[in-house]
Amino acid sequence: MTTPTWSNPPVSILLVEDNPADARLAIEAFRENQLDNPVKVVGNGEEAVEYLNACKEQKNGPLPALILLDLNLPRKDGREVLAEIKADEVLKSIPVVVLTTSQAEDDIRTVYALSGNCYVTKNPDIVQFIETVRLLGEFWLKTVRLPPR
Repeated sequence: MTTPTWSNPPVSILLVEDNPADARLAIEAFRENQLDNPVKVVGNGEEAVEYLNACKEQKNGPLPALILLDLNLPRKDGREVLAEIKADEVLKSIPVVVLTTSQAEDDIRTVYALSGNCYVTKNPDIVQFIETVRLLGEFWLKTVRLPPR
């Protein structure tokens, strides 16, 4: 019996990250690993919600297929953004990967209670951070099947 082969079509990613250095490193890690998916970067929670709502109205193109979300954001924190995404009938099927510096058990519990898809703590070591992003990309963009957008 042969295993069917398939590949995900290129999908866009929304990266919600207020640290420009971390955003650049994440994009670099994707590119170094032949994950050339379009990445939209927004720097705070309000921008993330505005961008997603505009996508729903087709003003910013199709919805992203994956969201990488920092928790500690200005204006509207990642917990609030996650809660809004998962409460929205159109947005709730988009996988949300929380990528944060927080190691607090309360944050981990909160993210999963809000239906976050996974919780990953950023490693302060640049090489390890890039490896983490590479692994996330491999899994979410090459291994799993994402819902069509």
